[in-house]
Amino acid sequence: MALSLYLQPISILIEVIICALGVGIATLKKQTYGWFIALTFGIYVVYDFSALSGAALPGDALALIFLAASISMLYAAWTLYSRE
Repeated sequence: MALSLYLQPISILIEVIICALGVGIATLKKQTYGWFIALTFGIYVVYDFSALSGAALPGDALALIFLAASISMLYAAWTLYSRE
């Protein structure tokens, strides 16, 4: 139990870094899939931070944001896969 108390903030920090890298890919490298990476990990940050802080999200809202994150990453992965 105590280990998860330390790992959750580290995980959130890594998600924030990935989100920032996604924004960098989108703005500096001019690659649209960067926005989708940023969106996906931004959603993960919101979810994990709310879970860490004890703010429960309604089940329907949770399902919708995870669907959005999945679709977002699917697009980013497909774009990377399809590149020449």
